[in-house]
Amino acid sequence: MKVSLLRQPYLWDMRALILAAGEGSRLRPLTEHVPKPMLEIAGRPILEHNVRLLARYGIRDIVINLHYHPEAVIEHFRDGAELGVRISYSYEPELLGTAGALNPIRASLTSTFLVLYGDNLSTCSISNLLELHGRSEAAATVALFEREDVLASGIVGLDEDDRITRFLEKPQAGEVFSHWVNAGILALEPDALGAVPPTGFSDFGRDVLPELLARGRKLSGYRMTEDLFWIDSLRDYERTRSSIDAGVFEPTY
Repeated sequence: MKVSLLRQPYLWDMRALILAAGEGSRLRPLTEHVPKPMLEIAGRPILEHNVRLLARYGIRDIVINLHYHPEAVIEHFRDGAELGVRISYSYEPELLGTAGALNPIRASLTSTFLVLYGDNLSTCSISNLLELHGRSEAAATVALFEREDVLASGIVGLDEDDRITRFLEKPQAGEVFSHWVNAGILALEPDALGAVPPTGFSDFGRDVLPELLARGRKLSGYRMTEDLFWIDSLRDYERTRSSIDAGVFEPTY
């Protein structure tokens, strides 16, 4: 089935962090000179698809974290003006992880904010995600994608009200309790930063989200009906390109 992004504009006045620091070693030789999010899909870098997705929903204040070949990202996007957004950069001399990446910009996160994993390709309805987040009054709302093979993913347990009850990163075959996985798009409240260690490496799935649950904080799951493509390997990359050639994914920013 062909899917496309919603065309109607939305205006969400918030900051978004796109994670783009990873090297993508499993995609070599394609990533010898560029970070994984800068690989091209459907005529533009994966990272640009994510920037355009945010812009479609009126989210203009974007931070991109950098580590591996940062110049490739900066030279392509510069200040973001050509895409109608404001882009700033957070360079990490040492990788800080998906959650640790928040620390360099922690002081600026004073209201609801978004985090996107910049190496995924998605048609997630940011508007629906944020509307659920607001209704549920959760500390964090995580976009979830139903996946058959979950052994390389972070799986999520949910109750009947879409409240998250449990996380497990990369389960063994006998540990699978759910086929809903973290899709790498999160809405968070500033007080969720209290679960992010102030220094060093930390990860949402392994560290921060389980810690929020342990503290009794409410976490919600947005069950995606939109598409999501992981691009973790050369095989994933070619499969995604084939899906686009077959008309499965059609970005309409």
